[in-house]
Amino acid sequence: MEILKTQNLKKYYNESQVPVKALDGVDICVEQGEFVAIVGTSGSGKSTLLNMLGGLDRPTSGKVCVEGKDIFSLKDEELTIFRRRKVGFVFQAYNLVPILNVYENIVLPIQLDGNEVDEKYVEEIVDMLGLKEKLNSMPNQLSGGQQQRVAIARALATKPSIVLADEPTGNLDSRTSQDVLGLLKITGQKFHQTIVMITHNEEIAQMADRIIRIEDGRVLAKDGEQNA
Repeated sequence: MEILKTQNLKKYYNESQVPVKALDGVDICVEQGEFVAIVGTSGSGKSTLLNMLGGLDRPTSGKVCVEGKDIFSLKDEELTIFRRRKVGFVFQAYNLVPILNVYENIVLPIQLDGNEVDEKYVEEIVDMLGLKEKLNSMPNQLSGGQQQRVAIARALATKPSIVLADEPTGNLDSRTSQDVLGLLKITGQKFHQTIVMITHNEEIAQMADRIIRIEDGRVLAKDGEQNA
């Protein structure tokens, strides 16, 4: 079942002069439960695309539809609520709150939304990501790989339909990158979540079910082959 779709998505900057076409008519479709990697060089438009998919930035024109609804038909407050409830974000820089411990970082988005924490579900995520012994630790007491696992746990804790990962292994060494991505893939399958990841790393991209390549704001090719 189709969960995420863009239609002729465009994002232009400096329109009064010569426009910079960050996105120039992007059409992609992601099925529920897929793990898709969007691959492109620096400046290709992949980060802009991810921001659009998560409703962090509005397009010049075109649509982003999640579960059949155009998210940019929502008002700003509605869009904020949509992001909190439907999308989990994993960033390269981890973005953990330094004065909160691991557990507090994981459940923060749930509490911001005024919801009760599903302790059993959070415990399952924590166990899968190997964080059980680190719940009382502060972010500065963790390695980069551990911090990224906390960021993944936080993204999954709200039970989002879609997880968007922006260069999630960019600050990690090769072995830790493989471990973290393997865990992200396993947790996505376990909790039936759709994952869209952007990366410039071909080796990391091969862990996805499907690869979409983007250059100069346009989709070049779609690799529909399932990876082992």
